Amino acid sequence: MIHAAHVAGEHALAVYGGTLLVAIIAVLGAWRLVQRYGLPREQGGLSPRVLLVLHLVVSFAIIVGAAALFAAIADEIGDGETLGYADQAFADGIAQGVPISVIRIFARVTHLGDPWLLALWCVLGAALLALRGKRAIAIGFVIAIAGNGVLNTTLKRIFERVRPVHDREIATADGWSFPSGHASGSLVTYGMVAYVLVSVMPARWRLPTAIVATVIAVTTASSRVFLRVHFASDVLAGFASGTAWLVACIVSIELMRRYWRTRQG
Repeated sequence: MIHAAHVAGEHALAVYGGTLLVAIIAVLGAWRLVQRYGLPREQGGLSPRVLLVLHLVVSFAIIVGAAALFAAIADEIGDGETLGYADQAFADGIAQGVPISVIRIFARVTHLGDPWLLALWCVLGAALLALRGKRAIAIGFVIAIAGNGVLNTTLKRIFERVRPVHDREIATADGWSFPSGHASGSLVTYGMVAYVLVSVMPARWRLPTAIVATVIAVTTASSRVFLRVHFASDVLAGFASGTAWLVACIVSIELMRRYWRTRQG
């Protein structure tokens, strides 16, 4: 396993490409399923009550699965664990096999997940939603992004994993390493931006918006591994925690919107 991780690190660009392709295919598959089974239809479709239960069951399964993945990773990052050695071997492989020019490109991309930029998205998004009269979604938008920041900081303090040794002339990062804040933050923030845009954009732009958000989140998260400011398991755990939090927030917003529609109806 250690040798395989080192070889994978030497071919990290191929690993990144494969990961991005899988993520896009997953989005396409989920989109088709939602379009076919998850939306109300005038004739022959599932009743609104059944759709609601289906949405809740699927969302709960995603949250539980993501949380279980996070727990499994967290259980294997202690001293002497095989995953820790594999993480280091993968990072060493990147240092030896990935050209410095590629690393510098990822050093620029990684700023898409910087806390100040995510905070700016949070403020601007909430302000625009509030101005459009969508105060409930604006509140959910803030809770999702800010809450993820609090959750990630709390998890870092619990696990206190030291960051890998990295080239500080290219990228610097302070604080604890597990889980990756850039990974969870970019997933939640750009996921929420896509969620809001999909609800207001013309139908033809909705799927491309979801795909763009996926590419940004995966690439930003991957950049942390290429820069070696995070171990690969840090990023995977960040994606797991971010997925659980994002789905929980979107479900909460949708339930709140449904409640208010019912009261007003």
